[in-house]
Amino acid sequence: MKLDRLIGILAVLLQKDQVTAPELAELFEVSRRTINRDIEALCQAGIPLVTTQGFGGGISIMEGYRMDRTILSRSDMQAILAGLKSLDSVSGTNRYTRLMEKLSPGASGLLAGDPHILINLASWNRAALTPKIELVHGAILSGRRISFAYYGPGGETRRQVEPYDLIFQWSSWYLWAWCLLREDFRLFKLNRMTGLAMEGTFEKRPASLPDLSMETVFPDAYQVKARIRPECRWRLVEEYGPDSFTQEPDGGLLFTGGFPDRDSIVGWIASFGADAELLEPEEFRKDIREFAEGILKNYL
Repeated sequence: MKLDRLIGILAVLLQKDQVTAPELAELFEVSRRTINRDIEALCQAGIPLVTTQGFGGGISIMEGYRMDRTILSRSDMQAILAGLKSLDSVSGTNRYTRLMEKLSPGASGLLAGDPHILINLASWNRAALTPKIELVHGAILSGRRISFAYYGPGGETRRQVEPYDLIFQWSSWYLWAWCLLREDFRLFKLNRMTGLAMEGTFEKRPASLPDLSMETVFPDAYQVKARIRPECRWRLVEEYGPDSFTQEPDGGLLFTGGFPDRDSIVGWIASFGADAELLEPEEFRKDIREFAEGILKNYL
């Protein structure tokens, strides 16, 4: 797109004293004539560019008119590159790294990103996730509906939605979309979606991003107290932090925390096996016993 290219050319000129039209044409994969038109457009936008002919000539910003080159420092550029590379981890291409190369010539060699921060946004099932992200992103950009089968706790349903945003949250990818079945905005987990297909176009609705705070999405309905064996300290620290429990005189750990519903409590306690005992809410102790008895029946 022309606007992207104009921004890219300006970024190049901010980082280099002078650059030639053929260099820009090769960098942005367009003709020299297109670059010349872009330079003229930048001049019309109020950026005073100077073109010097002959050996050693090129395009530069007029002396005495300088934008602040420190708007993006080297560390800023490294952070941006690290983020763009993280998107490549799910796209299956080097698209975003190549974008950085265009905005910052030589970035792949001079700015390798922060070598001490490695970000991978792909899931374990990357082979299935990558084409979903590509299809959903394409549908968002082109304003087209998506249909798919969705697997949730209530079973499988067929959905048709108007897609608005891709969101990476809680270590997973989600789609924020208007659901025609529910007639409301809904958050769909990409790993639960199968058989995706693009449908017809739709008229954009007024939409804002969802409130993804834990208090909104997973409001605490129950306060839980549980006795956990000390061997599972690592898990409490990882999931809820070191302040979520106290150590009892016998070495056991007394955990306290909020949960949104009964199933979350039963599933969480059961996941510890014999290493956890639910103390409160006391009425759910029976549910955990029945849960364990149901598992036992499968192995008799």
